[in-house]
Amino acid sequence: MTDITGITTGVYLTRLLALYGVDTVFGIPGVHTVELYRGLPGTGIRHVTPRHEQGAGFMADGYARVTGRPGVCFIISGPGMTNIATAMGQARGESIPMLVISSVNAHGRMGSGAGWLHELPNQQALAAGVSAFSRTIHRPEDLAPALAEAFALFEGARPRPVHIEIPLDVMTARADHLPLPKAPMRLAPPAPAPDALDRAADALRAAEAPVILAGGGARRAVGMRALAEALDAPVVMTANARGLLAPGHPLGVSLSASQAETRQLVASADVVLALGTELGPTDYDMYEDGGFAIPGRLIRVDMDPMQLARSAAPEIGIVGDAAAAVDGLLERVAPGAAKDGAARTAAANLGRRTLDKAMRGDLALLDTIRDALAGAILLGDSTQAAYAGNLGHEAARPGSYHSSTTGFGTLGYALPAAIGAALVHDGPVVALVGDGGFQFTAPEMASAVEAETPVIVLLYDNAGYGEIKHFMQGAGVATIGVDLHTPDLCAQAEASGWRVAQADDPEALPGLLRDAAGATRPTLIRYTDTLREAFQARL
Repeated sequence: MTDITGITTGVYLTRLLALYGVDTVFGIPGVHTVELYRGLPGTGIRHVTPRHEQGAGFMADGYARVTGRPGVCFIISGPGMTNIATAMGQARGESIPMLVISSVNAHGRMGSGAGWLHELPNQQALAAGVSAFSRTIHRPEDLAPALAEAFALFEGARPRPVHIEIPLDVMTARADHLPLPKAPMRLAPPAPAPDALDRAADALRAAEAPVILAGGGARRAVGMRALAEALDAPVVMTANARGLLAPGHPLGVSLSASQAETRQLVASADVVLALGTELGPTDYDMYEDGGFAIPGRLIRVDMDPMQLARSAAPEIGIVGDAAAAVDGLLERVAPGAAKDGAARTAAANLGRRTLDKAMRGDLALLDTIRDALAGAILLGDSTQAAYAGNLGHEAARPGSYHSSTTGFGTLGYALPAAIGAALVHDGPVVALVGDGGFQFTAPEMASAVEAETPVIVLLYDNAGYGEIKHFMQGAGVATIGVDLHTPDLCAQAEASGWRVAQADDPEALPGLLRDAAGATRPTLIRYTDTLREAFQARL
């Protein structure tokens, strides 16, 4: 152990974070968190300042999706925590590792009701609802164990946000006596039980029409293609798993299981292997018609044992990392006889033709982005292009398409998440946004310039909440509150130091995208129904 002297708990925290390999912190300094900032110089940790704590959380989310490591936030007590709660809820729903470290009023003041600055009745209870756990540090000695628990969860269980709050009197308390470990505990993801893999392999070998369902928990399973080919099994990829099989692969199904043809593929399977997927309705029943079913034998693999009992109970349930399960099954399953995998896949993919023309046009737009920008990551907000992407985007590779419209389904996600991703991704980062959702976090345009992240925003401007307006009309409800006074977002972008372009022609879009990817500043590319209709006209 190495002794350190002359430090407070706040300084001790930053040194512990550096020890765990944290290289970036997202936060807005406040009077209740200044002690956390005392220790940042000298740690090598970069600080990124958003314009709102919700933006901090979304930036941490984007950072975590690219790196696989937790995004870390410094948040003030009270309003800071209420502001970041939405981002934590999104990360919780998407199984994204996030460490939120906040202040809280001093002992004797927290929850007193006396009206101290930033006081909440029970801040920990607020955070507990959107995190894996929330912990109050009552003594400096409690900090290192709490961080160890957080990183154990990030590495060895289903990753979700963790909240650690430090009372002001503890944050400034002396921590000279506390040792700094030479190295933190590191965990490998839990390995599936060998006997469970044996039973799964037996069932898959005997299957005549196997199908694989791959969720976001499987997106790091590099052996997926080899397993699918060994089993001759179509792979149905949820939105967050797209790219596990490349576009055009004869066993790749990038069409949502909410579509009839994909459902028929699954319903006709005698054995279904579900890897790292909740089997949740926003992936499998987005229209809520109850039409998705798995009549065959079901094998499920998930890091979370409780999740195995939800949505659909498996015949064989395997607790463990999906990537490890894929590797283990590959060791047990040799390439066998053909099982019409390519033909079954092709029949399912015919469902793309049944999508309405607007959706197919938006998919063509996404294909244009993918093909124009090698190595790009796309992050979708609640906007038409992302809705289409969820239904059928063929991503170039795993981890290259993310959307906030499944699960928790927040607005305002894409821009700040793109900033967080761009900090660590060596390639273009594109945010898909609509003008309504963009205004939730538009001030983060300044953050993008300040952080020197040349993100690309593809902004669909239809002057309001078009999707909700359409839904209201279909339900016979008066369209109140959906036609917005939309400011000149291009002028706002220019005022923030961005490049701006207008896209009206599909033929010109690749050039605009490549110019943006080569720029040193962020770029906003605005488009309207003119571009959408032009893509539809080409179908």
